[in-house]
Amino acid sequence: MSRSPALVIRNLRVRTVSVPLRLPLETSGGTIGMAPLVLVDLDTEEGVTGCAYLFCYTPLILRPMASLLVELGEVIQGAEAAPRSLEAVLQRRFRLLGNKGLTAMALAGIDMAAWDALAKASDLSLVRLLGGEPGPVKAYNSCGLGLIGPDRAAEEAVQLLEPGFRAIKVRLGYPDLRTDLSVVRAVRAAVGDDIVLMADYNQMLSVPEAIERIQALADEGLYWIEEPTNAEDYAGHARIREKAGVAIQMGENWWGTREMAKCVAAGASDLVMPDAMKIGGVSGWQRAAAIAGAAGLPVSSHLFPELSVHLLAVTPAAHWLEYADWAEPVLETPVRIEDGHAQCPDLPGAGIVWNEEAVERYLVQ
Repeated sequence: MSRSPALVIRNLRVRTVSVPLRLPLETSGGTIGMAPLVLVDLDTEEGVTGCAYLFCYTPLILRPMASLLVELGEVIQGAEAAPRSLEAVLQRRFRLLGNKGLTAMALAGIDMAAWDALAKASDLSLVRLLGGEPGPVKAYNSCGLGLIGPDRAAEEAVQLLEPGFRAIKVRLGYPDLRTDLSVVRAVRAAVGDDIVLMADYNQMLSVPEAIERIQALADEGLYWIEEPTNAEDYAGHARIREKAGVAIQMGENWWGTREMAKCVAAGASDLVMPDAMKIGGVSGWQRAAAIAGAAGLPVSSHLFPELSVHLLAVTPAAHWLEYADWAEPVLETPVRIEDGHAQCPDLPGAGIVWNEEAVERYLVQ
């Protein structure tokens, strides 16, 4: 890893935006039509600014998240922008409260922004700062394809392949198994046998229901099935996995690597897909990659494609990047897709640069 110059934190600037999705996502938990984002700018005395964003899932927590980050900005003002040191200081602050939810998200945002600042100060892309080289990472399109029925799902699936993807993900969890089967078969008929097709139940099934449905889907050519039951039920997922006949994918709801380690130890998943924000930012991802490597588990990403393309490029067991364009409207340089691969940019930092005109348009006061 390259040696980075010392940077001193001057302040933390925080803005909230609500960005309309090009393809609203209808899941068993509700429809996502807007992306509520918190934009984080970590300014340093040396004139370098590190950038990151947090996906808040619901606009209800935009203000609480922004307020928490503003308070934390005062805590770290004057400190060195050294991610591991910052993490240690902030973790101590929340030891009694615990590090999940808003707290974990805020700390991850600071971590990601600090790593971005260090890479920029070193005039290196994040992947090079972490000791790797930029290169293509295979990606699947995870935009849209929610619970919209067989006909619309088939049409949308073809649309999602147009940018050059060779893999897409469909959400399942219809009121009955018959509809799940109809949707998968309609999508497969529309895209052909050469396209990789993943599926996600978004935790909506009981363990017995999951076993029944996944066994029925076992011959439909699905590459993996995500979180068929409650994400915290590792024993339940292990039971499902034993009888599935399809690879089980978990990880997007792990709050830190301790939860990941428990899940892996329980044998709950064939594959892993940490979320850069929930796992602990860049620093947390590095620990997660080590756990996955020791267990021999392929590592995919969840959301945050701009950052994840760098992280996967330095992950030995890198598998798939989940592409979602939810933040693209407020970015100057979105992730570029070529031949089904996300291209890792070789520019200083993680490549997150705000489109200020768009930020102003979608700003939430």
